[in-house]
Amino acid sequence: MEKRQKHTAEFKREAVRLLRTSGKPAAVVARELGIPRNRLYRWASDTETKGEKAFRGSGRPKASTDELTTLKRDLARLQEENEILKKAAAYFARQLP
Repeated sequence: MEKRQKHTAEFKREAVRLLRTSGKPAAVVARELGIPRNRLYRWASDTETKGEKAFRGSGRPKASTDELTTLKRDLARLQEENEILKKAAAYFARQLP
C-alpha cells in the first residue's frame, strides 16, 4: 500500500501559480509535479474560495508531549490492572464447584 503524500502549503501555492501562469494544460502541469490532475484543480479551487487561509494545515492539532506522556502512563497502568483482573477471574473460576 502506498503511503499518502503530504505537500507543503508553499508547494500547493506554487502548483496553482504554475497552473494559472504557465499556459500549459492542467494535465501537463500535474504530471510534471507528480500529482493527480483533480488534486491540482482542488487546490486551485481552495485558493480561489479561501484566499490566504487556504492550506493552513491538517486540522488535527498535535498532542503535547506532557499529554502524551500522561496518556502512555495511564495506558500502562490500565493494562496492568486488566491483566490482574484476568488472573483473578481465572483463579476464582477454578474455585467454583
